Amino acid sequence: MSSVTVRVPAKVNLQLSVGPRRDDGYHDLVNVFHAVSLFDEVTASDEPAPREASGGSPVAVTVEGESAGQVPLDGSNLAVRAVLALAVRAGRSPDVRLRIRKAIPVAGGMAGGSADAAATLVACDALWGLGTAEDDLMELAADLGSDVPFALVGGTAVGTGRGENLSPVPVAGRFHWVFALAEGGLSTADVYAECDRLREATGEQVGWPRVADGLMEALARGDAKALGEVLDNDLQAAALLLCRPLARTLAAGREHGALGALVSGSGPTCAFLADSEDHATSLAASLEAAGVCRRALPAHGPVPGAHVVL
Repeated sequence: MSSVTVRVPAKVNLQLSVGPRRDDGYHDLVNVFHAVSLFDEVTASDEPAPREASGGSPVAVTVEGESAGQVPLDGSNLAVRAVLALAVRAGRSPDVRLRIRKAIPVAGGMAGGSADAAATLVACDALWGLGTAEDDLMELAADLGSDVPFALVGGTAVGTGRGENLSPVPVAGRFHWVFALAEGGLSTADVYAECDRLREATGEQVGWPRVADGLMEALARGDAKALGEVLDNDLQAAALLLCRPLARTLAAGREHGALGALVSGSGPTCAFLADSEDHATSLAASLEAAGVCRRALPAHGPVPGAHVVL
């Protein structure tokens, strides 16, 4: 086997409840992840580029597609870190070439970097014939980042702790979405810092986060209308302050019939729940025509996590 290609989905947070900041700087979260049909593909091959072409790194990375120029190619790329982590565990050389085809927005609040790291773990594990146990891959994923484990499993799940401790959630049927892509991105760290600043400024007393019962009931029934009414993101106010045009985007989606609207994760992508596939298609067209986003992409969920396609 000289190359392996893995497809991996984006995520939207149906609920993102952020607890008080801990001593280690992180926050305890309740994070209801939902994998949607916007996919990146990562191909790992055993034909690495010459060291001079990859900056001296044993991992050579090329990126194409959505906002490819914004993706780092060095050791700050989570996919590169995934290669190195798996190679250390396997006791082998990390020499590999990665080709990443982007469709998930970069710095858009949909965990594209985490998705690529998860896909890289699966691709290199298959390329190298390691047969790493699922629990071990999940442990590696959690070390790489809070959103990486979910990208491995997909579907719908509740994440607790920093988001890395996952429990699957039963979902009836399929939900239809539109994702409005903004110009530029937002730093997750900046959005969390702004959330903390807002809470301090307003004297908000933040309790321990918990899963919303209404959200779980709506998912179990496959009730899109009920789900739209309970979508919630504690980071949304901070994201709106850091990227003020998002308020107009959210308003436009509601005006055009979205069942629910929220900023996805730390933003700036906005997510809109539609009542059908046809409604999602028309809603995307309406958002683009209104000029409130760079692009609007229909999608559906839940979908599976990282999996080999070639």
